[in-house]
This record gives sequence, structure tokens and C-alpha cells, in this order.
Amino acid sequence: MPPSICSHLITRAALIAVLSLSAVKSQAQSEALPAWLQKHIGLSDGQIAPIVLERARAHYFKKLGQGAVKSPCYFAMDATRPSIAKNGQPSRRFYTICEGRQTFRAVSSGYGNGRKLPKADFSNGRQCAKHFSNAEGSKLTMGGSYVTAEARTSFKGYHRQSGDIRPFHRTFVVFEGEGETRNSRDRAIGGHRAMFLKWQCRMKMPDSPHADKDGYVPFGRLVDYTAGRSNGCTTWSDTATQEILPLINKDPAALYIYPEGSDITQIRAALKSGKSLGSEGLYWDKTCLAKIGKPQFWPKRKLQPVINRWRRSLPKQPPLELPICK
Repeated sequence: MPPSICSHLITRAALIAVLSLSAVKSQAQSEALPAWLQKHIGLSDGQIAPIVLERARAHYFKKLGQGAVKSPCYFAMDATRPSIAKNGQPSRRFYTICEGRQTFRAVSSGYGNGRKLPKADFSNGRQCAKHFSNAEGSKLTMGGSYVTAEARTSFKGYHRQSGDIRPFHRTFVVFEGEGETRNSRDRAIGGHRAMFLKWQCRMKMPDSPHADKDGYVPFGRLVDYTAGRSNGCTTWSDTATQEILPLINKDPAALYIYPEGSDITQIRAALKSGKSLGSEGLYWDKTCLAKIGKPQFWPKRKLQPVINRWRRSLPKQPPLELPICK
């Protein structure tokens, strides 16, 4: 038999074997997926995209097998989805899945806003995220695998609520990453309520346990940015935060955020060549893809030097000193 024909037959046989193996694997995964969870899979608001769920489940069961997590629940986020859904409400792109309890919850979440520097513009708009990075100081979301770590509750200042002066505390859940996300702790990446206290002045309150040596405490107004942009962290509404925190207060939990850097690279290549993402087995939310054009991944090795040079170029500023409240 001529070598060319032989090679053709071997290649065809290998292809059939690969396709058969993929079919068996796909069937096994389909059977392993609980029936109650399948109805939550989809591209509509409140549903989870197939690839996001597949990777989140794989990450969860891997960490469960390693003994790294014991929680009956795991989390996922789809950062390709818009901030506001068609109905005008915050888009639901963060998911809590508890398979043993047969519960699925989709809530809104913020993504990193990025920066606009003289030498590089990697800022994200309010509706859709275009830029992603694992560079420290980038203020961008980084997709990949995480495990929740300790939860830190800190005092942010005082504010006025219903006529009373009250303290504002916010809990921050540290994310431990791996691979491209392994520097998440150095980046101070984690999850918290989408609210901060915008300082306005210093209030005299010597009896407060948070008072400085002169008896002053920071005072300001609360700013809620639910479904908006963050400094790179995952943020939730007040209601969602109250539901999520009890699930991770005692035991670490697995978290997967989509997309990863490799996803973005493949998607850019497909779009550049004029191929449809579906035909290439790739995924990005259609609404946001139409808005951003092509997503951009800024790897740490390329973006970190740019950020560091920008920081060194900044003039030294005197320490911030708030005025005294009147």
C-alpha cells in the first residue's frame, strides 16, 4: 500500500478514535451533571454559560478531591456579561451552586475598571469589560481558578443613617489563586460588598474605639456601586453579600472566573481571521462582544513594567489630611 494512503488511513483512524473518546467523555459528563442543574445552563440572564459551569465544576471537584475545600457549594463568575441586563436591572453574572442542596443562585457582580495611563489605556467601560490582567496595580479582573481564604472585617469610617451617626465595616474575602492568578494575594484580590465610604471630613469623637490620637474619626457618605466597576475585586450587592459570606466564613470554597488569558488570546485570533466563536468552540457574551470589538489580555510580564514606570513618574504628594467636620 502506498505510504500516502497508509498515512491517510492512520490519520482517519486516529481522528475517529479521538471523536469516539470525546463522545464518551461528553456523555459521561452529561450523565454526571444533575438534572436539576441543567435547566440553569444557558446564555440568558440568570443562567450560566456551559463552558463557565463546566470549568467551575471541574475546579470544584478537583479541589474537593485534594481536600483543599470542604464546602458543599462553589462559585463562578462570567465577566464577559454586561453590567445591566435588557430589563434595566443589574445583570446576574456571579453564581453560587450547591449541588448537594440542589440550589443555584445568580446575582450581580462588579469587574475591574482598569486604568488609563499615558503609555497604555486599559480602562473598562461601565457596561462591558474589554481588558483583563494579572498585573499588580492594573485594577483589572483576572480570570482563572481561585479558592477563598480568610475573611477580614475592617472599619472604614462613620456615616449618617436615619439621623444617626453609625460606623461602617466591610468584610473582605481573600482569594488564593493558582497559575496566572497565583499573585492574587499580592494584588489584594478578593470579594466584598459593592460599597465604600467616601471620606468628607474628620469628626470629633474621642470616645470612639477608632479615634486617632487627637480624638478624630473619618466621616463620609456611603457609595453603592452594585453591578458597577471595582478595583479588580469581585463585588456583590448587600443582599448577595449576606448570602455569600456565611458560605465561606468557616471553610474555603472553590471559585472560577471566566475568561482566562488563553481564552482571550484564542478569541482575538478567531475574530481576526473572521471565524465565528461558536464554530471554534469559543464563548463571549454577544452583547458585550458587539460593544467592545475584541477583548484584550494584558499579561503581567508586559503590563507590570508600564505600571511601575508610571508610578515612579508621579510627583510626591503630601499625606492626605481631611478637613474638620463643621
